[in-house]
Amino acid sequence: MQVRHEYDGISEILASNVERATGILSRGRGLMFRWSIPDDYALVFEFDGVASRSLHMLFVPFPIDAIWIADGEVTRVETLSAWTGLGKAKADLVIELPAGAGEDVSVGDRVSVTD
Repeated sequence: MQVRHEYDGISEILASNVERATGILSRGRGLMFRWSIPDDYALVFEFDGVASRSLHMLFVPFPIDAIWIADGEVTRVETLSAWTGLGKAKADLVIELPAGAGEDVSVGDRVSVTD
């Protein structure tokens, strides 16, 4: 499984070590209580429809890049600080990456999860 970023005719892999948060517990826990994540890692939250989706960094001791996506198009990209970061945007897909991994992603780009 991969997270792919497409923009200006370019397609690149953002992550190849992808974990899906599918249940209530895995979605609620997210990256809490982990001390680090690999450079090629992504945690993916998939939802049934576009709605306001929020993230918090409580008990996450490292910064991350968060990407909110609605119908395949990026609606927000933000680096969330360790412990205190908060973010919110409309999305049906939210992806958490190591800090810096999403620095080339912009609102309007396309990001997808492929098997």
